[in-house]
Amino acid sequence: MINGKRIVVVMPAYNAEKTLAATVRELPDVVDHIILVDDHSTDETAALARQLGLTVAVHESNRGYGANQKTCYSMALDAGADVVVMIHPDYQYSPLLVTPMAGMVAYGVYDLVLGSRILGGQARRGGMPRYKYFSNRALTFFQNFLLGAKLSEYHTGFRAYTRQLLLALPMQYNSEDFVFDNQVIAEALFMRASIGEISCPTRYFPEASSINLRRSIVYGWGVVWTTLLALFAKWGLLRSPLFDPARRLGSTSAAGANSGPSG
Repeated sequence: MINGKRIVVVMPAYNAEKTLAATVRELPDVVDHIILVDDHSTDETAALARQLGLTVAVHESNRGYGANQKTCYSMALDAGADVVVMIHPDYQYSPLLVTPMAGMVAYGVYDLVLGSRILGGQARRGGMPRYKYFSNRALTFFQNFLLGAKLSEYHTGFRAYTRQLLLALPMQYNSEDFVFDNQVIAEALFMRASIGEISCPTRYFPEASSINLRRSIVYGWGVVWTTLLALFAKWGLLRSPLFDPARRLGSTSAAGANSGPSG
């Protein structure tokens, strides 16, 4: 626990057998509970997770990354989480950073904390492919400009949430594919949640999960459409269940909506 808050880590998993143990081994002692949701892997991810003492759920078919997260967050809330940290079990992000990220949420500094691969300038040195890096920068510039934010990136899979934010997000309407991640950030900004960032070095290696170029292009167009939906909803030009003007979050931070990166 941190500040009396129950910390639950969730791991959306698909074929993570080779990297799961290393990820779990580095999780700090502040974590009260670990949940892994296996999206119908073809390896022994679920069996290994059970051996490691994790709470495990397995989808009967491969439903997609967004659907996996929906299950993760539902289970975490049912487990009494006050703070939920999502980290991929592919050992790409450093589990050691769960403590500072969860702490920023548990002490009411932010509603959502992102582990940024861009802050600190280590993304390329960590092996991020050139096309991914430049598309990340272009899409982030586009979203910051239209959404009025100052985030260093919108595409990280390492996040810490308050229970209140997860309950308020209309994620039942979100995609079940990769753009789910981006929709959540856009929704949080629309709801005026406070968002902070912390520098997070990442590792790119064959066993680390990554989407191919075709899926990346589909994701990019999804990001553009998500941003335009949020903008049109803000201007009252279009109604969307993702961006309901009546849906607002009472921020836990004196900083208000996003006040720029930290970390």
